[in-house]
Amino acid sequence: MTTEAKATVFVDNDRVVVTEWRFAPGASTGWHRHGHDYVVVPLMDGKLRIVGKDGENVFDMKGGVPYFRSEGVEHDVINATEGEYVFIEIELK
Repeated sequence: MTTEAKATVFVDNDRVVVTEWRFAPGASTGWHRHGHDYVVVPLMDGKLRIVGKDGENVFDMKGGVPYFRSEGVEHDVINATEGEYVFIEIELK
């Protein structure tokens, strides 16, 4: 059984949703579709395994280096780091 990542919403207003995602080793978000454009800000270095419709990839994340994705992305995000992993997700409404 896969552990679920813990989502903590810090801001949810008419313009943005800001969520902290905290992953135990091997934890995952579960399959989901993004309904908004979004920016992810890793809080630490680590690795994430992203499983999408076209397969899976492992990405090296760098603390403090953000990335942007467009609305409609469908995937499962899994912590591939040996320890806990945390990032902030900012969804643009």
